[in-house]
Amino acid sequence: AAMAAIGFVLVAGFQAALALGAPWGRAAWGGAHERLPSALRIASAFAAALWVVASLVVLARARFDWSPIPFGVATWGTWVLFGMLVLGTVMNLASRSRLERLIQTPVAAVLALLCLLVALA
Repeated sequence: AAMAAIGFVLVAGFQAALALGAPWGRAAWGGAHERLPSALRIASAFAAALWVVASLVVLARARFDWSPIPFGVATWGTWVLFGMLVLGTVMNLASRSRLERLIQTPVAAVLALLCLLVALA
């Protein structure tokens, strides 16, 4: 769970950097922009928040008491994250962006596997 949470926080940091204008857009959102346009920056800001919540979900599922997420929510939430990450793996694999395929696909696959392990624990 801790490894998944760290991974989610790292992805959140990447998305936050994109939202703030980092020139890493070729590795995200289809790779069409080096620096994301305003709409995608807003989407990245929301994605960053989502990944922070995801880290709290897996920590709550592992019964870390300081996560504010209730255990019942974390139980099904971990399965939802697993499903989202499996779908994300497929979508990243199908991306036109070579960087997105090379970077985001394995990241999503590893996080999906970690979520599965947490959900089954």
